[in-house]
Amino acid sequence: MSTINVLDHVMVPEHQIMGNEELQELLFKYHLTSDQLPKIFHDDPAARAIKAKIGDVIRITRFSQTAGRAESYRLVVKRPKK
Repeated sequence: MSTINVLDHVMVPEHQIMGNEELQELLFKYHLTSDQLPKIFHDDPAARAIKAKIGDVIRITRFSQTAGRAESYRLVVKRPKK
């Protein structure tokens, strides 16, 4: 059985783990702490595909005809137990 890479799907935007230096620049620019960023669960298919770990910050880059390029950021957190 072959595995499917969700990042290859046309509807999934680009996901990249941010380096420490670029993360610090982002947090300084917007006067934030990483805990104030929106969250993404560690077991999200895209987070798993890029091998993101809890505590990493992911840059998500979307392209559209109207908005052009838009970046968003997500802090990887552990999914709470039920």
